[in-house]
Amino acid sequence: MTEAAQHRRVILVSGLSGAGKSTATRFLEDMGYHCIDNFPVQMLSLLVDMIENTTDQRYQYIALSTSAQDFPEFQRVLKGEGIEVFTLFLDAADNILLHRYKSTRRVHPLLLSNQANTLEEAIDVERQMFQKYINDSVITIDTTFVTEKELKRKIESYFSKSAVPSFSISFISFGYKNGVPMDADLMIDVRFLPNPYWEVELRPYSGNDECIYRYVIDKPETQEFLKRLISFLDYAFEEYVKEGKNHFTVAIGCTGGQHRSVSVANYLYNHYKEQYNSYIEHRDVQEHDSTE
Repeated sequence: MTEAAQHRRVILVSGLSGAGKSTATRFLEDMGYHCIDNFPVQMLSLLVDMIENTTDQRYQYIALSTSAQDFPEFQRVLKGEGIEVFTLFLDAADNILLHRYKSTRRVHPLLLSNQANTLEEAIDVERQMFQKYINDSVITIDTTFVTEKELKRKIESYFSKSAVPSFSISFISFGYKNGVPMDADLMIDVRFLPNPYWEVELRPYSGNDECIYRYVIDKPETQEFLKRLISFLDYAFEEYVKEGKNHFTVAIGCTGGQHRSVSVANYLYNHYKEQYNSYIEHRDVQEHDSTE
């Protein structure tokens, strides 16, 4: 491995068509990555050689956007080449992908290549093509409920050029009534905890407010639960670090994503933020809403 290769980073960007691959690539370009879209897979070995040996600074940070058909070959060729390689996979619920295609009137690439006969079939076929290649080493972002602003923040937190790559954790609160986050590595259901929704004067607030946070966290049931959960998480995080996993997403869910899940997510974030690169997101919080 050359000295130049020690400082090369490649982000392999792929995912389901319509899940936000182009948008993610644009954000990486804004962050200073040299982005290459649909590079011919037949010339990939030449590109790898260039990345390893060139002194051109444009090839120090690279984002390669690839389709489902070429994704396995990109993973194979880039693996073990002495280059720091991360894989970013964009995903979304099938109904959201259908809606995006119908609203933009774009044609799915598998329909253009006659590999599927309907849009629904194209989405299913493409998902199957990716299935065996997506594992714990892949950073997955589910864009089902994510705005462009939130997607940009996520990508910046994962791939900032100034950041030293290390194990990081995202804590996400959500409401089961709005659907579960597809990119969660671990999902924790806290609907068994005492619910401040039933206290009329507390109902309009969220777990970001001190009155709700204290109501949830100070309950004996919550204290016992957190003690057991943190014991498990401490062990799990240490083992994932040993396995070389870069990022882990813990999703905490309650009924509406307003009170209990937000409080517990905030508690966990505050507990781990000094030990790991930690991020917090409250997917369904609507401040001063009464819909839990």
